[in-house]
This record gives sequence, structure tokens and C-alpha cells, in this order.
Amino acid sequence: MKLAILGTGLIVKEGALPALRQVPEIEVVAIFARPASREKAEKLQHGYSIPKVYTDYDELLADPEIDFVYVGLVNSVHYEYTKKALLAGKHVIVEKPFASAAREVQELRQLAIDRGLYVFEAVTLLYLPNFAAIREALPQLGKIKAVMANYSQYSSRYDRYLQGEVLPAFDPERSGGALYDINIYNLNLIIGLFGAPKAVQYTANIGFNGIDTSGVVQLQYPDFFALAMGAKDSDSPGYAVIQGEKGYIRMEGNPNELRAFELKLRGSGVKHHYELNRYSHRMVHEFQEFAKIFAAKDYDRVKEGLEVSAAVLETAETARKQAGIVFPIDGESV
Repeated sequence: MKLAILGTGLIVKEGALPALRQVPEIEVVAIFARPASREKAEKLQHGYSIPKVYTDYDELLADPEIDFVYVGLVNSVHYEYTKKALLAGKHVIVEKPFASAAREVQELRQLAIDRGLYVFEAVTLLYLPNFAAIREALPQLGKIKAVMANYSQYSSRYDRYLQGEVLPAFDPERSGGALYDINIYNLNLIIGLFGAPKAVQYTANIGFNGIDTSGVVQLQYPDFFALAMGAKDSDSPGYAVIQGEKGYIRMEGNPNELRAFELKLRGSGVKHHYELNRYSHRMVHEFQEFAKIFAAKDYDRVKEGLEVSAAVLETAETARKQAGIVFPIDGESV
């Protein structure tokens, strides 16, 4: 895989590029930035021995050496940059959230399938060995009765927000907010295991500019409920719990990392502890899996991933609108 990186922000500097150093199956051949950020891109180019820097996206897409692009840009442009790449015949890895609205995901999904292109949403937890083991262990719990997940992390940008400075993470114009930025991991965890819910309700703390700084999504399934809590205005240890009639699974740490989990069956005095992830950097596994799927031409896995992405965005959009959070796309015609 010959990959071009789009962006120079934290997810690129502290996430994708350090992780890709551990994935020899993927070669980073270019990095893209806006002209004003060219110096940042050149610094990353030298630090990671990246051959090319682009500030013109059309020029990058015309480069025949590049077959994949990684969209590590602000949430509100994920759709635009992904669509343009697909129309140019490039495969795409797009950071979460996949897009700002469900209809955008459906359009990109169909475009990729029609053209036989590979599109992956970079949701780390879905590709971790611990997640696969949890899914395999679920039948041991019997009938599921309740699921709870909490990912709360005081944002480094929240203090500036309290002073009236709105950065992208708290900007509805940039598809920000706790739901789309941090609680989206909880939604991926729950929907990745149990599919789309039949009903959604979102209760949120709304800031001065109409964005959610924290909130709880209640998901109703035929036989159980699930709660997804995400906060950028306060801290808590991350965890997730799945409760069944025959036992429970408790996940330790923030859901985007799923560092470990324990399985306890009713009537047994033994708690089984699992730490199956092989890398300390949470993004290595997903990039390895993307390369494996691409090499094996396993397009069914691409379609499965797109189904989860579509269900998550539909759920997130429903929740967002219930809380009165307005994104620019809400005023656009279909």
C-alpha cells in the first residue's frame, strides 16, 4: 500500500505516523497540507522520511504512485476529501467520524462499492484483538440485559472554550462536539457488537455556542438497553460493561484503546483476565488489518465495515438532532 497522509494535526503527528512506522506493509509516500501549513508538513516529511509534500490536493490525486489516502483532517471535510479521492480512483482510510451526516456515508459507501474501491473508517477499537475476543465471548453471557460505556477526557481545548475561544473540537461549523469526537467510540463499540439500535435518545450538556460538551446516549435494543457516555468537559476512568443473565464482561480503559477486559460468569469464583493487544500504540492493529484486507482482496470485510459506519453515523445524527445541535449540512438540500 502506497499511502498519502492528509493533515498535520495531532492525529497525524501523535497517531498515524508513529503507528505506521510499525507497519512495513504500508509505505507513506506523500503528505498533504494547506499552503499555510506547508512548514508543518515539511517538518513531518523530514522526521519520517516522506518523499513528497503536496499543498494542492488535485496534484496529489493525480500522482500515480499513490493508491491510498489517509484523511486525518477536521471532521467537517471528511466527506469532501473522501469523495474527491474516490472519484479520482484512490482507496481511502478516513478518520472517525466518517462524515457529518448519514446521507454522506451512504453516498460514499455506494460510490466505493460501485467502483470497487477500498474505504476504511479508522476506528481503532474495531480492529483490536481484545475486541475480537469480546465478540467471541459474548454468547457465554447468555441473554444480554444492559451495556454501559464511558469515555470521558477533559479536553486540552476546553479551558480556551470557557474563555470564548472556539476551536474545531467544540465548533458545530466543523462537526465537533463530544458526541462526534469522543462518544463516537462508545457508539462504535456498542453497534459493532450488537448492530443498530431500534431507538435513540441523547441527553447533553450544551455550551454557549450550541455544541455538546458532554452527554449520554441511550440506545434501546429489543431485549436490553445501552448507555454511551462521552465528556470533554470532565474526567473519569474509561470503562465499558456488558451484563448478561449468565455473567458480565468488563473492559478496562478508554474504549478507543480497550487495553484489557475481564470475563466473570455467575456462580464462578474466577475472573478471567485478558490483555490480547500486541502493541502499545492503539493504531498499529488497524493499519495492519487494513493492509491485510487489501492484500487479500477481502472486499466483504470492506462492506462489513461500511455497514457499521453507516449505522453509527445514523445513530449519531439522530442523537445530535434530538439535542438541538445544528451542523451546516442540516441546512443543505439532499
